[in-house]
Amino acid sequence: MTAPDEATFRLLHEVRLRGVVEVDDDETVAILVGEGFVARSPRGIRITATGRERHTVWARLPANGEAEQTARRAYERFLPLNAELLRVCNDWQVLPGGVPNDHADPRYDWAVVDRLRAIDERIAPVVSRLGRAIERFAPYRPRLRAALAHVDEGRTEWLTSPRIDSYHTVWMQLHEDVLLAIGADRADESVVVE
Repeated sequence: MTAPDEATFRLLHEVRLRGVVEVDDDETVAILVGEGFVARSPRGIRITATGRERHTVWARLPANGEAEQTARRAYERFLPLNAELLRVCNDWQVLPGGVPNDHADPRYDWAVVDRLRAIDERIAPVVSRLGRAIERFAPYRPRLRAALAHVDEGRTEWLTSPRIDSYHTVWMQLHEDVLLAIGADRADESVVVE
């Protein structure tokens, strides 16, 4: 199959980043199932090995092009903040000493949220610039902002829950998407991106 139309790529891309997507059967789903790129499961559609392989090719930005260079610059700025965000998420879930956080100490929790806000302020221009340059990245900034707003309203699941578009969930999807865009692998992240 040659490169798909925009709607077909968007759905395959969403399935790749989310793992499983609940959708009504329509022409786009029929195309993806027919090509063997996705398979139906009890919870929705999921990507197949064939779909993953083909999607990797389609998601890659043209090598050495302006879009790829923009994505690489964003990735270089993203990585140090990624390490900080992972620490924040860990500290949100586990108190010092390895005790699970029962969220009974509002002072501790709000200190963690303040650290999240500081990371968000630093990543905002990076993600916004990336979204202006490459359309598929445009939704990430509003999604991160929305998750943070829920956290600020005291809905604590919006920081790390994998079942919703929590801050951590959206961040990890952004991370994976940038890796796909530049043809990089998470396993190589200790190596400086050139």
